[in-house]
Amino acid sequence: MTAVLTEPSQGPAATEDQVARAPKVLLHDHLDGGLRPATILELAAECGHELPADNEADLEDWFVTNADSGSLERYLETFVHTVGVMQTAPAITRIARECVEDLVADGVVYAEVRYAPELMVSGGLTPDRVVAATQQGFEEGMAAAGGRIRVQQLLTAMRHQARSREIAELAVAWRDRGVAGFDIAGAEAGNPPTRHLDAFEYLKRENAHFTIHAGEAFGLPSIWEALQWCGTDRLGHGVRIIDDITVHDDGSVELGRLAAYVRDTRTPLELCPASNVQTGAAASIAEHPIGLLTRLRFRVTVNTDNRLMSHTSMSSELNALVAAFGYGVRDLEWFAVNAMKSAFLPFDERLALISEIIKPAYAALAAEGS
Repeated sequence: MTAVLTEPSQGPAATEDQVARAPKVLLHDHLDGGLRPATILELAAECGHELPADNEADLEDWFVTNADSGSLERYLETFVHTVGVMQTAPAITRIARECVEDLVADGVVYAEVRYAPELMVSGGLTPDRVVAATQQGFEEGMAAAGGRIRVQQLLTAMRHQARSREIAELAVAWRDRGVAGFDIAGAEAGNPPTRHLDAFEYLKRENAHFTIHAGEAFGLPSIWEALQWCGTDRLGHGVRIIDDITVHDDGSVELGRLAAYVRDTRTPLELCPASNVQTGAAASIAEHPIGLLTRLRFRVTVNTDNRLMSHTSMSSELNALVAAFGYGVRDLEWFAVNAMKSAFLPFDERLALISEIIKPAYAALAAEGS
């Protein structure tokens, strides 16, 4: 089908100061991808985990350099050193609390933070205890923030393992105690989401929310399976939906059937620009499909993925998009509202955050340039 392109909102590009003050909504952020380098050093010393660097600056550089390889598989290898220091309840609680502190400092008002409990049990913790330790940290961070942020957990199963049903049941058991939903992650190639149909069918029977990493390193078949076989609520990344969109020489745009379905159903895309450039899903921010997908009015959301590995934040992601596409305050509002509409949160609470926090703040920012 032929599609109509829209233009960015009228008005000046958002300034860095406006981006910093804008309320942000984050749906795709990995707890084990956002540790502070100083915390990794301290925890590694306590537990005897050997690191590739012995000071904060070199360690941070190591993570960014090794993640900046153009390969999703090499990107994922960096998690050996973050997960390696997340094997005790006190360490997990500290990391979760610091995650909330860092998001508050970045102006995030709502976040869903994901991680795989099954990766944090080598020290003797049960998956349930991992969830409890994470929740304790989130609650401590939220309490210290005085109501400025709401953070929920997404429990991730690894697609190359066989514990997805167990993790899905854990997500349901905790869904009224801080867990918003379920996710599946890991290398896409050779590990299709349909291997985990039992978990997804269980979640659907339980009226539970879930998202699936799809369309990041692997293309349209991964997205199609996540939607049409597994029934995902959102697409984790989903950037490769661009493979089903054709831009003709005359500038006209045509959507394939899968792309049209994703847009028509308002399926949220959890896009992570900086991470996508690192893993080779996009050549640069300026060439990232988010520009075209936004103009086509897909349900685009902006996310950090792994703040440590990508040396990023919501502010830096949005500033990069402003620089590449000239987005103004109203465009950034659109991203935030899209994300809030797509959150695994009861409708009344989503509506309250949009109408009482997000829209008034962006209206005030927009008025500055009028």
